[in-house]
Amino acid sequence: MTLSVFELFKVGIGPSSSHTVGPMRAAHLFVEHLRRSGELPRVAGVRCELFGSLGATGHGHGSVDAVVLGLAGEQPHLVDPVAAEPEVRTVREEHRISLGGEQKIAFSIADDIVLHRTGRLDFHSNGMVFEARDGDGVRIDRREYYSVGGGFVLDQDEAGRPVLVEDETPVPYPFRTGQELLAHAFASGLRISDIMLANELSWRTEQEVREGLLHIWSVMRQCVEQGSRTSGTLPGGLKVRRRANELRERLESTTDEHDALHAMEWVTLYALAVNEQNAAGGRVVTAPTNGAAGIVPAVLHYGERFLPSFSADAAVRFLLTAGAIGVLFKENASISGAEVGCQGEVGSACSMAAAGLAEIIGGTPEQVENAAEIGIEHNLGLTCDPVGGLVQIPCIERNAVASIKAITAARMAVRGDGKHHVSLDKAIKTMRETGADMKDKYKETARGGLALNVVEC
Repeated sequence: MTLSVFELFKVGIGPSSSHTVGPMRAAHLFVEHLRRSGELPRVAGVRCELFGSLGATGHGHGSVDAVVLGLAGEQPHLVDPVAAEPEVRTVREEHRISLGGEQKIAFSIADDIVLHRTGRLDFHSNGMVFEARDGDGVRIDRREYYSVGGGFVLDQDEAGRPVLVEDETPVPYPFRTGQELLAHAFASGLRISDIMLANELSWRTEQEVREGLLHIWSVMRQCVEQGSRTSGTLPGGLKVRRRANELRERLESTTDEHDALHAMEWVTLYALAVNEQNAAGGRVVTAPTNGAAGIVPAVLHYGERFLPSFSADAAVRFLLTAGAIGVLFKENASISGAEVGCQGEVGSACSMAAAGLAEIIGGTPEQVENAAEIGIEHNLGLTCDPVGGLVQIPCIERNAVASIKAITAARMAVRGDGKHHVSLDKAIKTMRETGADMKDKYKETARGGLALNVVEC
């Protein structure tokens, strides 16, 4: 095992983990690299080039602003979403930036951040090149970075290795496949969440794990609360109306609990609230990505509202289980829409949420694995075709639909005996192969599917 649950669930800002969080992290890493090498005081100019999907949809996904913020010393988990826009606006107006929050240099957003709409770097479709020059225009340093999904960033030294660099910390239950995860469960008699917790204790104390996951849960709850109480239209030009606030008001005003789909409407609300916040550049949790950030919180909120036995401990076990499934996707396929389409984002999130819910409603390890498999199997082939390059259409509604799918998958699996024909490992392998066969225009480039066929107003 090479991943912690805290690498799958990270606090950041919208609208995209790969296009906003990743570029911000890469820009920050470049400045820190210059600082460590002792070259930062010599820098008089910085240039950034975005390639592949980043170049094609960077404006709509906030990549340009993210680079500016990262160069200015901001980090995704610490930046204030409210202050971010004025900070970028100041740089745009003054044509100067405080590199690393310290020394001011000349910087033109229009000239020094270049989006290549067709070219790409060899290693990954989300590639970036940063270059620093001195006062005479002589190059000081040049570094390549790759945003590989979920906010994960690799630099040029890591790009030649496997996407996941081995963590040599020994864990009691190492696993890379669902089969290995189940084997540990059978041999130990532990639940999936117990296995993941035991591994997490290799890095942190149990109190730290619990507090960290409850913090993640609190950020998710804050996101839902804010998103469900904000009206208006989303930025970006499509004039997409925010619907979560209106839906909340309607649900709170009705006392009819006899509608069989009453719970599902609340789940829809939760997912819409998160993804509207994400589209507006608010604070969200990558779960495992920003584009799919609403599914895990929506299903967790479903548990909190409709399961009598739900507790803080249940939330922790849910996230540990979901994290274990997320490890399998990251290890064996991808969670990057630019690499495998939206099946890698919404599909993996649906699978993770289904597994988490199955765990806390009493599912056995076999039933949890079954729930995860159902969650991804019925998202196979899902394309990433954001209209206008914005994480709005069809992304927001897609999260709501996938949240319902996750709940159905969990309940279906727990009603069964865990036996099924298609294993989670085979479904993940199929997702990887389907993504490899998928044309690039369906992988977060906004050149195919709905993005091509919907006329912007």
